[in-house]
Amino acid sequence: MSLAGKVVFVTGGCRSGKSRYAESLCTAVPGPRAYIATAEIFDEEMRERVRLHRAQRGDAFDTIEAPIDLAAALCGVPAGTTVVMVDCLTVWLGNLMHHLSDFDEDCPVIVDFLQALGEVSCQVVLVSNELGMGIVPEHAMSRRFRDVAGRLNQRVAAIADEAYLTVSGLPIKLKGSQ
Repeated sequence: MSLAGKVVFVTGGCRSGKSRYAESLCTAVPGPRAYIATAEIFDEEMRERVRLHRAQRGDAFDTIEAPIDLAAALCGVPAGTTVVMVDCLTVWLGNLMHHLSDFDEDCPVIVDFLQALGEVSCQVVLVSNELGMGIVPEHAMSRRFRDVAGRLNQRVAAIADEAYLTVSGLPIKLKGSQ
């Protein structure tokens, strides 16, 4: 397993193994690693999810908490960092929709993040949920979130040098050289 592209996108359904696969790509890269965590702990379920992710990655990464401004976090990783993992874009998008009263898909926070992907000096592995393969959500807000997440995934995948879909713990390469 190796990381050939500068920007790598890993998507998949819930509990598909996408974070574990992204971590394995990152830990194959020698040198200092950073982990940008987008989750905000607002209830016990999220606290447990964060605890499990922290235990899974151990001390292989320096953790940076960035629930809103991913561009600043990406551009601010410590000098000498060889790879940074962002987990996850779906949670980040939910944070934006919750916190930004004027949220839209082209809001400055998203535009700045997409631009930062081209400017960061180290390799970047991005994790996001694939939400478009399930049932149509019952509520309009949930349908909007699913639609916005799908379009954000498309924009990130277009920028990425490599893209993977994980299913049942197995990565399927969608984009990139062999």
